[in-house]
Order: sequence, then structure tokens, then C-alpha cells
Amino acid sequence: MTLHPALAPLQKALATATPEAAKTLTQTIAPDAKIQMCHPFGTITGAHVYDTLYAPLLHAMPDLERRDMITLSGTIPEGQTWVGCMGNYMGTMIRPWLDIPPTGHLTHMRYHEFFKLEGGKITEAQIIWDIPELMMQANAWPMAPQLGKYLCTPAPMTQDGLTAHGDGQATMDHVIAMLTDLCKHPAQGGPEVMNLETYWHPRFNWYGPAGIGTGRGIAGFRNWHQIPFLRAMPDRKLDAMGDLMSHWFAQGDYVCETGWPNMRLTITDDGWMGIAPANTEVLLRSLDFWRMEDGLIRENWVLVDLLDLYRQCGVDVLARMGEFNKARNIGPVTVPESQFT
Repeated sequence: MTLHPALAPLQKALATATPEAAKTLTQTIAPDAKIQMCHPFGTITGAHVYDTLYAPLLHAMPDLERRDMITLSGTIPEGQTWVGCMGNYMGTMIRPWLDIPPTGHLTHMRYHEFFKLEGGKITEAQIIWDIPELMMQANAWPMAPQLGKYLCTPAPMTQDGLTAHGDGQATMDHVIAMLTDLCKHPAQGGPEVMNLETYWHPRFNWYGPAGIGTGRGIAGFRNWHQIPFLRAMPDRKLDAMGDLMSHWFAQGDYVCETGWPNMRLTITDDGWMGIAPANTEVLLRSLDFWRMEDGLIRENWVLVDLLDLYRQCGVDVLARMGEFNKARNIGPVTVPESQFT
């Protein structure tokens, strides 16, 4: 496992997690660090990271492990140093977590975690865990079925997400130019104004969050995500909108973006994830990674805090799941030891 110098204690502690990891986490995270977590956790301080986040997850998955697949670092124009990580938490889920029923099987949950470093310590973080991914594995997702493909999100095809190096300015410029053209539609014309073929590889994979799913190529991206997304919220813009601003940094063929939140939209029509068109303004938290190949985007990992989006629309997904759970046994699962005869 390739470790980032500043994050090494955290990465080692969670690669094969144990309750003793609490002591190691305190070596990496400042006690007063501002940890901005996805719904339902909200903002917590560094001193409470283990008790609030990892102890309950480890209780549900005693063999919990963290698998980093991309780790990028850089200094943003504002002078701050950030590290972004993408990977999967995995473990045998034998007890409920957030009232999600245990599966009794190996269970996976993608994470996108961004850390601001000062003096060798984490002083701020922006983190999305794909909680709906766990709910789907437990057959407990109470919302609309996703349009895209469900899968355990893979590492980059090139297997170099932990060793990216070099100047990533060209990668960043390409992705920002792509987003600029992307936002021309529908306000400035039909799909052709996005120039998708100019930016995206013909066989690219767009790895969306559970609830949206994964799409392949322009057809998969358009049909399973963008068309319903823009039908519901045609006023979407780039992130730099007054009080909203993203942080960007890149290494080699990789670039990532973090912002909390980084999109403001209005739900004015039907068609996206079963959300009613109530003319509701929402703020989206999206943490993203891109990889380029031969001058085109080949892979794009996207996590959106969908539970927080539903919250803004007046829907408590976890409470709705709880209504279904009234008819389910969500107690611990005992997995029999293997026996040889």
C-alpha cells in the first residue's frame, strides 16, 4: 500500500482497522479540526472523529478495512495544502449501522475524502461516504431505483491512482474547459454545444453515486444521468457562483475538485431520482476525481451527498428506511464458522 506522508498514520490504522486505531487517528487529526461530513453526521470536530464515525462503523463491521485507490495532493491558489482520497471501506456487516440492516456478507462503501493539512495535521476535511450504497446491498433503499449500473467502484484502469506525479495543469485545464462547455447546455443550445466528443474518451466510465449509478460512454452518461438531471434542474452552473467555490488540484493525468457545497440549482421539473418538481433551491456537495488518457477523460469518479439533497427537499431517507425496517429483523447476524468434514 502506497502511503501519503502526512496521512500515513490514518491510512495504516484503517487499512486493517481495530479499536486501537483511535490513538493513531489523534496523531493525524487536530482536536479542533473542522470535519464536514455527509448527512446525517454534519460537522464534527477532530476530537470526536473516532467515537462518532469509526467506532460505530467498526462495531457493525469488525473486520473493517480501508482501501485507497486514488490519493492526490496539491496546493490550491489560496495557498492551502489539500489531499484527496478515493476508495472503498469494506467489511463483513454483521450488525446494523445507521439502522441499515446487516448483510452478513462482505459489504462495500465508496468514500471521497478531502483533507486540508497544516503543520502536518489535518485541520479541515470534506467527506462523503456513499451510504446509499450500503442501503442497496442490504435491500433497504427506500427511494426510486437508480438508472445507472450498480457496481463496486473500481480503481483506475491504469492502477496508478496512488502514485500519480508531475504537473497536472494540462489535466486541470482540460477538465475545467469541459465543465465550461458542459454548462452551455441547455441555456445556450442543444447537446452539441457541450462538445462532449472533444473532451471525453469514447469508452469513458462515469462512476456516479449509488442512487444515480454508473454510465459508460456519452450515451450512458447522457441517458442514465445528465438528461434527467438537466430536465429537473436546467439552471445548473459552474461552481464559482458568489459564495460557492471549489478547490482544485492535480497531479499528472489526475485532477480532483472539492467544495462544500459547490453547486446551486432549482428543481423545476420531474424526472430525476423520483424527486417532485417543487421549485426548491438546493445546494449540492460533490467531490470528484478525473483521469485523462491520450488527451481525453477516460474515467470520472463522482460522489454527491444525496441524503443531504433529499433532506433539503423535505425527505428523510433514513427515517423512510426505518418504516420499512419495522417489518424486518435488524439485529446482529451470526455467520457460522466454516467446518470441514
